[in-house]
Amino acid sequence: MKRFLAMLLAVVMIFALAACGQQTATTPANVQPAGDEPAEPEAPALPAFEEDDAKIYADALGEYQALLETAKAEVNNVSLRYALEAVAEAKLLESAVYIPGYSKGGMYAIGRVAPSTVDYQYWGNDQDRFYKALVVKGDPIKAEDRVEMRAKFAELKGTGEYYAWAKQFLADKGYELKDTYTIGYSSDPKTWDILETYRSADAEAIVNTFSNLVEYDNESVMHPALAVDFPEVSEDGLTYTFKIREGVIWVDSQGRKVADVTANDWVTGLQHCLDTEGTSYLVQGVIKGVNDYLDGNIVDFAEVGVKAIDDYTLEYTLEQPTPYFLSMFTYNPFAPMNKEYFESKGGVLGRDAWASLESCDYGKDPDNIAYCGPYLVSNNTASNKIVFTANPNYYDPDSVTIKTLTWLYNDGKDPTKAYNDMKAEVLDGCSLNSQTLQLAKDDGWFDKYQFVSSTDATSYGMFMNLRRGGYALFNDDTAVVSSLSDEQKALANAAMQNVHFRRAIAYGADRIAYNAQVTSDEVAELSVINSYTPGNFVRLEEDVTIDLGTFKAGTYYGEIMQAQLDADGMPIKVWDPEKEGGAGSSAGFDGWYNPENAKAELALAAEELGIEISKENPVVIELVYPSEVVQYANRANAWKQSVEASTDGAIIIELLDSTSLMNWYYSGYYCESGSQCDYNMYDCSGWGPDYGDPKTYLDTLQDEIGDMIHMLGIY
Repeated sequence: MKRFLAMLLAVVMIFALAACGQQTATTPANVQPAGDEPAEPEAPALPAFEEDDAKIYADALGEYQALLETAKAEVNNVSLRYALEAVAEAKLLESAVYIPGYSKGGMYAIGRVAPSTVDYQYWGNDQDRFYKALVVKGDPIKAEDRVEMRAKFAELKGTGEYYAWAKQFLADKGYELKDTYTIGYSSDPKTWDILETYRSADAEAIVNTFSNLVEYDNESVMHPALAVDFPEVSEDGLTYTFKIREGVIWVDSQGRKVADVTANDWVTGLQHCLDTEGTSYLVQGVIKGVNDYLDGNIVDFAEVGVKAIDDYTLEYTLEQPTPYFLSMFTYNPFAPMNKEYFESKGGVLGRDAWASLESCDYGKDPDNIAYCGPYLVSNNTASNKIVFTANPNYYDPDSVTIKTLTWLYNDGKDPTKAYNDMKAEVLDGCSLNSQTLQLAKDDGWFDKYQFVSSTDATSYGMFMNLRRGGYALFNDDTAVVSSLSDEQKALANAAMQNVHFRRAIAYGADRIAYNAQVTSDEVAELSVINSYTPGNFVRLEEDVTIDLGTFKAGTYYGEIMQAQLDADGMPIKVWDPEKEGGAGSSAGFDGWYNPENAKAELALAAEELGIEISKENPVVIELVYPSEVVQYANRANAWKQSVEASTDGAIIIELLDSTSLMNWYYSGYYCESGSQCDYNMYDCSGWGPDYGDPKTYLDTLQDEIGDMIHMLGIY
């Protein structure tokens, strides 16, 4: 819906009140003396803000988009591609539409799961496959034993020998293994259809119900799974041919056979993915014919580059050589789907798919999907528990160490619940937050069992809404209702479309203090990140020369990002060559926070907007948070306090209470379009990589079709 307030409204004075929140000043109804009333002073005009999505994007991210397209066009030289992607990301960071925040991990933790025994890789879904985990009974694994195991993993990684060594090591130390594993979760899946979703809250559960053609192991080594071997690749790099494992079957939630797994299941899966457009953007420009099918130029799906040559031979044809193609097979669009079962649940393939979605039962719950993975879902109680039970018909039952995987719901209202449940053996592990760290020390468990969890490649941060359209929840217009006046709304939108204003917020936020509200002061810095793609995600395989200069083989992606930022004169540090024992990292420090830089950028913003921005005339923007989760409430307050202090109160962060965790999700995470997003800034979302190329991050903020672009309030 178009909004026309920007050109009509006048600025009103807003006064900042300390931590109690902000109120709009009103003129008292004073009695005027007799005679002519003095003329009202003319209010300054409110700066206009752009309404058109394409223009907003071009202004904020046009240079980034152009550089990204140049990088994506480079398919023959992988190292050159990485370098060009790093330059593009530097421009993304300079735009400050996304302020990097933190990654998963980097927290004190206590647990019964042996280190490095879960399938692991930075990208895809395999890190959420828990069926091979080694979990001990009784007391958690001791700190000194973890140290020894981690050292051995570093020695053996890539050899395939660590898992057996860990099993023997635990036995020698007197630990007894169990075949159950219980973890906590905070968001129920919205769908059980892996091909229709891109949300991690869905995929983390569903991935345990099916197997892929290939799978990464606990040492980050890829192995064939439902494929007999790795694919045969044609000389021109355009055709990948898989041989499918025979004897694998689909079953329903009761373990009854539905059908044999055949090559056609991957054809059906990709067609359904494209029909629903769940993660279709991932294969656009990769698999031949996908763009034409999505555009309607191809009606017959047989013309798309995926074919079942026979029951057990599957062939993919690509648009162009794609070096990272095989790494994509551990993510959603390459999941199999049995056509007959899907259609028996009311599913439709092809152009009529959308019309049938409401009447289709497939994926509505775990009783309406077919299984070919290590687990069946035996209990799915909303906001309570999800129980995964070993699939007796799994093709490799001997590999399933954990026979019962249980997820227990935790709404976060009680910050001590996970710790207490872990001590009581209700949960098999937990992180220690700022509240439970002291409890663990008082109990004597900290010194005995604590470890610092490894960080991963997930990027959480603060998203800036460039044109806010939602001022209440899209699914309930009585909830999370904005307190901003019309004038404040319009001014916030105008300010957010100015790059210097966004940078003022980025430089003014103390992200270590922000992170400490969840992790504790002692380890707050460890999980702070400074870029969207981790700086050590990839490195050059050969020397590369670009306009920025020549970079040697072995150069990390983060070094090139930093070089571009330095060349542009940007005071942002995204790469520290001294971190990770001299290997270098983009995490573990705050390379953005600088109050003086924040003030300088705010002055530029005021000049460009043609208005005064000061403590007497602040810009008020809303950050939504859930008060029922204490550490998130504290975190929001830390952000507020640092930005307001850094800008001398010229930017006011109005904290908009969503009350519940679920309303927090519906403020942004569950929104389907930018116009639904109910915030000016939002930190309840992030991105984990889907495959092994920086493009997996960068594409999410590409023009119009990026999966995260709606977080910016557009499209």
